[in-house]
Amino acid sequence: MVIVMESEATEEQVDGIVGRIESIGLRAHLSQGQERTIVGIIGDERLVDPQVFEALAGVERVVQILHPAKLASRDFHPADRVLDLGKGVQIGGNDVLIMAGPCAVEGPEQLEATADIVAAQGVRVLRGGAFKPRTSPYAFQGLGEKGLQILREAADRLDMLVVTEVVSNHDVPVVAEQADILQIGARNMANYSLLRAVGQTQKPVLLKRGLGSTIDELLQAAEYILDLGNQRVALCERGIRTFEPSTRFTLDINAVPVLKHLTSLPIVVDPSHATGKAAFVGPVARAGVAAGADGLIVEVHPKPTEALSDGAQSLPPAMFATMMEEVRRVAAAIGRGVA
Repeated sequence: MVIVMESEATEEQVDGIVGRIESIGLRAHLSQGQERTIVGIIGDERLVDPQVFEALAGVERVVQILHPAKLASRDFHPADRVLDLGKGVQIGGNDVLIMAGPCAVEGPEQLEATADIVAAQGVRVLRGGAFKPRTSPYAFQGLGEKGLQILREAADRLDMLVVTEVVSNHDVPVVAEQADILQIGARNMANYSLLRAVGQTQKPVLLKRGLGSTIDELLQAAEYILDLGNQRVALCERGIRTFEPSTRFTLDINAVPVLKHLTSLPIVVDPSHATGKAAFVGPVARAGVAAGADGLIVEVHPKPTEALSDGAQSLPPAMFATMMEEVRRVAAAIGRGVA
């Protein structure tokens, strides 16, 4: 349930509503837009008599929210959210944000070379995995804290931001210290204790959809983070498991407009993990932008054939430059830019 305040409602009236909500043992979440304030009621709504709140000063109307992910819903926050990531970089505005880099940090030389490649194309967010949750226990598991340091140093040299995955509650503090954006991978989308841990950091979070998760489950996973007061969450469609074996996963392009309808959180598309093949990354990236995605996260490697992780889906420099050129043209065709 949300309480929509009148456009001229005073701060004292809003505070009065919040106090009334808390007096019956529920919690209030404020969403303050340019024109009006919306107060979300969190808890057992059976305790709430809508008519009582509608009669209070400054209240325009009370709206029932049927979706279980209340804080993520457009009912609670109607306007598209623009997340400030730092260093003047945003996601959710008119520009499509590109995040690019290797699947895994393999060493200083490899990462420095990749950072130079993506920065040359105007990319402001460097991606790279330091902690790698792999299907096989024998696959490369990442460099851990050493990888984080390498990632941070490469990004700082080029005045870039860092997005990297955090895989356990124990790692949250050290990753949050080095990274600007915390990524929750597909395998951890339903790791609720980890979601709560990143929610407490107040760092921007990129939450990836689980391999077999529904859109509703993705939104409810985001709710765990939002409920702890961290409103800087972006959702990532990275492909789901289907019966089709010709690509690594099946990118649910429908998810982009559906999520745009259900939530005001920014939406990111991961064409690298969705396809698993470098040749298909560019076309799927273009499709994601055309569908309305606010960002892309793409894997790039200076020598994909020598990559320790996901070389088959990593773009070499020339292919990445081509993808960027094509994505810019698609974005321009729908009245957007690329950042």
